[in-house]
Amino acid sequence: MKSQASADRLRRTLGRADLRAVPESRRALRELLRHWGTPERSAVAELLTSELVTNALVHTDYEAVLTATVGPRGLRVEVRDFVAHEPRPRPRSTEEGTNGRGLVLVESLADEWGVRRHRVGKSVWFELDAKAA
Repeated sequence: MKSQASADRLRRTLGRADLRAVPESRRALRELLRHWGTPERSAVAELLTSELVTNALVHTDYEAVLTATVGPRGLRVEVRDFVAHEPRPRPRSTEEGTNGRGLVLVESLADEWGVRRHRVGKSVWFELDAKAA
């Protein structure tokens, strides 16, 4: 995993299907957010980042890029992958087990979220204000 960090930005290239990137991304985000928001908001950011990173690594067969930026409006996290298929939140049914809940969490806990198409692939992103709404 390649990493770049500054006082207000984190960027990591996540290896193809490397699920070790999930806890490593959480730790890196935690470090970025140590002086940001409340502990509860930081925990939400870690959870949602885990979901986006996991989705990108499990549902594609390519690497992904995680970018987190702390700015005047709050936190923005993007996970870019290189597959055009657009994810959709879907309510969990008992037949699906533990799969399919990640985007439902993002949808319910993020202040804003969305999918941005690229020429190759897409970015799934969320934003959080420093203080809970």
